[in-house]
Amino acid sequence: MSALLEIKDLNAYYGKSHVLHGVDLVVNQGEIVSLLGRNGVGRSTTVKATMGQVNASGSIRFKGEEIIGLKAFQIAHKGLGYVPENRDIFPTLTVEQNLILGEKSGKKSRWSLNDMYKMFPRLKERQHTAAGVLSGGEQQMLTLCRTLMGDPDLIMIDEPTEGLAPKIVELVAEYLKELKNRGISVLLVEQKLAIALEISQRLYVMGHGSIVFEGSPADLKANENIRKEWLEV
Repeated sequence: MSALLEIKDLNAYYGKSHVLHGVDLVVNQGEIVSLLGRNGVGRSTTVKATMGQVNASGSIRFKGEEIIGLKAFQIAHKGLGYVPENRDIFPTLTVEQNLILGEKSGKKSRWSLNDMYKMFPRLKERQHTAAGVLSGGEQQMLTLCRTLMGDPDLIMIDEPTEGLAPKIVELVAEYLKELKNRGISVLLVEQKLAIALEISQRLYVMGHGSIVFEGSPADLKANENIRKEWLEV
């Protein structure tokens, strides 16, 4: 398996506050990897630093190329997609306009509008509706699909199931499996252990800005101490 994203000795800061302490993490080609941990331990900072949105030092290699120090738009153009936690949609534009904005100019995408509508029929029903009036679940679907329209090779998704109804959570899990089927790698920041265990090939657990565990879902299920100390509320 070849590594698509390799993070080594990543340190990140907000002002003088040292948030990440030597994080090492790998996502291989066609793999779903989950980054777990309680709120405030540095999971979101890890993906923001990878996307060039936080001051960081260390090494972040994507497709073998060092990307630390690049701007977010340059990183996106290299094929790294990012779905932030705050569902960044354009509220006054329609669903379809939001999706079209996700396309990269001059690049033939693996994905079409029809693919999005097939995955989330609800978006097709709402294609001419202003995105700002969609429900939280619909906005989450739209954000996920808009990022996909840019045809990334790896997509980092921050808390996609936060605050969603169980039925929508199932849809998001199906979406993630569909990405894997199409050879797209996923780095998932998630609090719901059940989803992470179901869809991931490997998991990392974070505590106090460092990685405290790495292994398969079976390894994590077997390791009660790690779950109790770093995951359970």
